[in-house]
Amino acid sequence: MRKICTIMLMAALTACSSAGEVLPTAAVSAGAAPGEPKDVVTGLSVPWAIAFLPGGDALVTERDSARLLRVSQAGKVTGLGTIEGVRPEGEGGLMGVAVKGDQIFLYYTAEQDNRIVRYRLTGDRLSDQRILVQGIPKGGIHNGGRLAFGPDGYLYATTGETGEGGLAQQRDSLGGKILRMTVDGAPAPGNPFGTLVYSYGHRNVQGLAWDRSGRLYATEFGQDTYDEINLIRPGANYGWPEVEGRGDDPRFVNPLLTWTTAESSPSGMAYADGSLWVAALRGERLWQIPLSADGSAGKPVAHFTDRYGRLRAVTTAPDGTVWVGTSNKDGRGSPRPGDDRILSVNVS
Repeated sequence: MRKICTIMLMAALTACSSAGEVLPTAAVSAGAAPGEPKDVVTGLSVPWAIAFLPGGDALVTERDSARLLRVSQAGKVTGLGTIEGVRPEGEGGLMGVAVKGDQIFLYYTAEQDNRIVRYRLTGDRLSDQRILVQGIPKGGIHNGGRLAFGPDGYLYATTGETGEGGLAQQRDSLGGKILRMTVDGAPAPGNPFGTLVYSYGHRNVQGLAWDRSGRLYATEFGQDTYDEINLIRPGANYGWPEVEGRGDDPRFVNPLLTWTTAESSPSGMAYADGSLWVAALRGERLWQIPLSADGSAGKPVAHFTDRYGRLRAVTTAPDGTVWVGTSNKDGRGSPRPGDDRILSVNVS
């Protein structure tokens, strides 16, 4: 039977160690409040991910339209095309984007599976499409979809278990995992099982971020009770579907932080100015979790609650600001004038 964390949550998150004991909230503060958000661009449709090009422009994916957009710092939008093979359905579509030089990496839902592909970008032209990974389980829900390059130079991808919880515990399945690979889609050297799998036992991860010491954090959607932030270790099992939240089971790693699903439903995440910044969909707020030098979490702070609706994409821009995308046209939100939009927030 699935174990559920029974610690009562108040307005703040609960800090937990990987060994299972409850930790006091670290004595690190969030510092000054972030600045007033400014619109970078409005009139988008379900922007799912943001990644920056070497020159400072951003690439933005739209989940349902399958469009890849180029957005300048001044908000100029250039369409780079509709990505071939994308079949939007439910929570699937064109999702993650990552950049390495002139190589563009995309995660999308195809006819039969989820895939990771690579393009070359020359000016505003995409070419040389190559499928790197296919056979990632797809479903109407829980498709994962985040892509990000780690400080080690390898590409990380998050996948969901598509509502089939058992996939998360099957190490030979790509569902419910964090994957780590080379730019050619091969298992990265040092992967714990010699495969693409880096960690497992995940329900649906949509956020990845590294702190200044190179520690990897991931957001994870819970079911009915607890959403999570996890500190990721190679080869570790994060417990789903046996555990939601803390399980205090030596087979599984406890989350670093948990909070109620009503407060969060965490998607994108970025690290900036000593804190993790987490987009909340159902919670309709931007969470700030300050981190201490040893990676422990301080008291979380909610910003902009109910002001912009559902938040999904969060990425640190080259100038140190944080760009945040709304997701109010995804069928679960209430679109507001100008939606969907990307906001720039000064967090330093």
